[in-house]
Amino acid sequence: MSIRSRVRDIVLKLAAGITTVAAASAAACSPGPAGPGHGSGRTPGVTVTDQTYAVPRPLPPGQAGALIAATDHGPDRVFAGARRWTVLYHSADAHGADIPVSGTVLVPGGPPPPGGRPVVSWAHGTTGVADKCAPSHAPNLGFNSYAQELGSMLRAGYAVAATDYPGLGTPGMHTYLVGPDEGNAVVDIVTAARHLTPGLSPTWFAVGHSQGGQAALFAANAARRAPDTRLGGTVAIAPASHLETMLPGVIASHVSTEFSFALYSLAGLSATDPSTDLHTLLGPTGSATANQVLNECLKASYQPLSQVTTEATLPLDEAQLAAIGGKMGAYGDPDRAAIGGPVLVVQGADDHDVPPAWTAEVVGHLRALGSPAVADRTYPGAGHDDVLGRSVCDVLSFFAAHGGRPASGCVPFRTDVSDSRARRHAPASRPGAG
Repeated sequence: MSIRSRVRDIVLKLAAGITTVAAASAAACSPGPAGPGHGSGRTPGVTVTDQTYAVPRPLPPGQAGALIAATDHGPDRVFAGARRWTVLYHSADAHGADIPVSGTVLVPGGPPPPGGRPVVSWAHGTTGVADKCAPSHAPNLGFNSYAQELGSMLRAGYAVAATDYPGLGTPGMHTYLVGPDEGNAVVDIVTAARHLTPGLSPTWFAVGHSQGGQAALFAANAARRAPDTRLGGTVAIAPASHLETMLPGVIASHVSTEFSFALYSLAGLSATDPSTDLHTLLGPTGSATANQVLNECLKASYQPLSQVTTEATLPLDEAQLAAIGGKMGAYGDPDRAAIGGPVLVVQGADDHDVPPAWTAEVVGHLRALGSPAVADRTYPGAGHDDVLGRSVCDVLSFFAAHGGRPASGCVPFRTDVSDSRARRHAPASRPGAG
């Protein structure tokens, strides 16, 4: 069965009414409905079937960030006792269609400070494109390094709103690296969090790592979607970029395990661009591999990929590669429009997933386009993941300088890469999409 057929089958099952099965994962276990907030008592709890969150079919219209469902999990020991919710909310895709998106909201315990808690809208890195890979399903939101990063922000007094992105946890294919889809979702979950719980400040910050760094930059240009809030600043950590070179880079690398990123990117493009058909492009060999890889979460190696070559799995000529790369870049390069507010770009000098030279080009492009306040910092010896712990105090200081909480008492942490992408260390010739 093709990937699109599988997605269509999920949607048909949901439409047939299989939308109320009790949660089978920790992320969907519910001690009660949504907590106090604008509309508490009217928002149903979240339910899930086969790792796909249930949404009404057809989806009733809703404003950006309006809650569809929410489940209160109470205090979460993984996140220093912060109260945790799983949410479904309204957002929009690159074509303006109203879509459901899932995510997580975390709020520290205790009374909010005067003026309310500022919000960090967290944009995660690559986890895969299957619904089971949605960070909201995982106790640590996908990786231990992310639990550490967000824990530091919660302890500093910020609330956290962490989107899953469109199609990751909700029906349909995840539009991987489609910037407008991701950016809208990063903005709209801030509105959802403000509907969910009182005590949040209008000030928020867009922060993301890798795929999420790209998403955060797109969110900065979509901040007007939340007119009752103020975007204090944007932090892009090792942002994915140069997407027009994704496929040629994978083929040239001759590293079959890196083909997973090409598959994710092609699947994301095909989900948003009707003129791109994944299986027509790949042919029988590539399609058979795709059917296995796209239904798994990101891992260090995929057995199906150890038995194929990059040329066999991507049988595309130069003209096809150029055309597809042009589309990927148009939908996903984060440095094609100026950003009006403060931006901090963070990069590890020893990053093997997102080449530092490419991030430097992103910074240069944003400045050349007229972005008034783009700062960048590179950390010697830091890799793709351990730059998170190295940079966290500088990130909190950036927040403090732009309307956030005081950054006193911060201590950098040693990044826990035991459940993290640092194990990959791909050739630098491959485009960064981690």
